[in-house]
Amino acid sequence: MTRTRRSAVGLAAVLALTACSSSPGTEPAADQTPAAGDAAEIRLWINGADTPDEAREWLTAAFEDANPGSTLTIEEQQWEGLVERLTTSLSSESETPDVVEVGNTQAATFTTAGAFADLTEQLDELGGDDLLAGFVEAGSSGGKTYAVPYYAGSKFVFYRKDLFDASGLSVPTTMDEFVDAAVTLKQDNPTPANFSGFWLPGQDWRNGATFVWNAGGEFAVEAGGEWQGALASSESVAGLETVQRLFVEASGAAKDGNEADPQVAFCAGEVAMLSAPGWLRGVLEDPASGCPDLMADVGVFALPGSAGEPAPVLLGGSNIAVSAKSQHPELATSLVDLMLSEEFQTIMAENGLTPALPSLAPLLGDDEYAQAAIAASSNARLTPPAAAWASVEGSRVLEDLFVAIANGGDVAELAGAADEKITSSLAGG
Repeated sequence: MTRTRRSAVGLAAVLALTACSSSPGTEPAADQTPAAGDAAEIRLWINGADTPDEAREWLTAAFEDANPGSTLTIEEQQWEGLVERLTTSLSSESETPDVVEVGNTQAATFTTAGAFADLTEQLDELGGDDLLAGFVEAGSSGGKTYAVPYYAGSKFVFYRKDLFDASGLSVPTTMDEFVDAAVTLKQDNPTPANFSGFWLPGQDWRNGATFVWNAGGEFAVEAGGEWQGALASSESVAGLETVQRLFVEASGAAKDGNEADPQVAFCAGEVAMLSAPGWLRGVLEDPASGCPDLMADVGVFALPGSAGEPAPVLLGGSNIAVSAKSQHPELATSLVDLMLSEEFQTIMAENGLTPALPSLAPLLGDDEYAQAAIAASSNARLTPPAAAWASVEGSRVLEDLFVAIANGGDVAELAGAADEKITSSLAGG
């Protein structure tokens, strides 16, 4: 597959939005803004399959009922290449969607570039103090809020109880026990050849982040007001060496593969353990997945850290924002309001996604899935809060690094080369 390289998505390209859009919080000129009562087609970009069909159907019906004559078109985007597509679309009045979902680690770049409308005055009615605080912070700049929380989700481990029993294993309580169990499960299941004790595709730096952080490492650090790569530190290298052991000794996943559609290998009986957000449960229970008969043998647990506490997994999730170029800002804001309503967020919570409204968290339930999600969230982390972090993700330097590690490359050497690219991206180079 041909990959879009960094030249298309550098920070300069994102910041170019500032020159061709309103400054943060500036509304379109009066002669460009439709009357509040005008009917229109509102376009919403959501990413991947995380938003369940039930939520999409409710949102479409609720929006069109609340805004007679207007229609809502939901356009599903893939996470891969999202930064490039947002950079292009948000700079064009004719191409921009009205409301967009953006990863919480990507939000800062677009808020500081003036790509989103100012939602500060609407923040209280959108949820106020009952919004995920870290996600509000990720969507804020200069004391104003431009992107609000959509949902969160920490990853936890799905595992095959029957395979654990066959290998005489118990649920691991430390990181060392987890890694050893993953290797044992791979060794005890020699067929098929691509069987994974722990499923870890080569590009999956997001799951790999846990092992870097658990060893005390970082992806980037700030010093003297400047951000720089930190993967070549001794702590980070130690974490990456653990990742390499998992790649080589425990995973049968493609060395250049990504983490999309984890249910495919799991339902095919090729996986003993994998790390995924809670929404995977609904996918596995769907009769169309071919997995329901397997679910009786599926359990979950929070990945343990070195001292037995929950490991520092990446806190995934998204923000939502109104495009600064939207020609229908009032309708777009009304859509955001519906997406943060108790009705909509209840659907999200009941499908295993941590709701944007923490008051609804009890709806996640009290079974082992909910307990694993809560435990995983207790020590979850975000990527570095650098304004240009989206450029790092867009450059694919992390995917390239992890693929090279999966293929047996020298970890310290690869980490040093990656640091140079990360530092350049964070500096806007």
